[in-house]
Amino acid sequence: MDPLALSGDRSDRIVNSLRTQILEGDAEQSLRIRQIFDNPREIFRVEIQRPDQGYQRTTLLDRDALEDLLATDDIRERVTDQLD
Repeated sequence: MDPLALSGDRSDRIVNSLRTQILEGDAEQSLRIRQIFDNPREIFRVEIQRPDQGYQRTTLLDRDALEDLLATDDIRERVTDQLD
């Protein structure tokens, strides 16, 4: 099997998992996205916290994966709400 194809599939599964978790979250859930590296490649840290469950998920994404995640209108709205 082609390692690059497997990597793309894995990235898609991670983004889909994040998307589902963000959309299914309630008011107690917090979402934070910040850039942690610029060179040699842009890397972003996505943090999801559920204090009511004592749960935190941290995922590192590159620019392409982050753009895939933010391609969904509902996700963009939640990120915008977090910035307000």
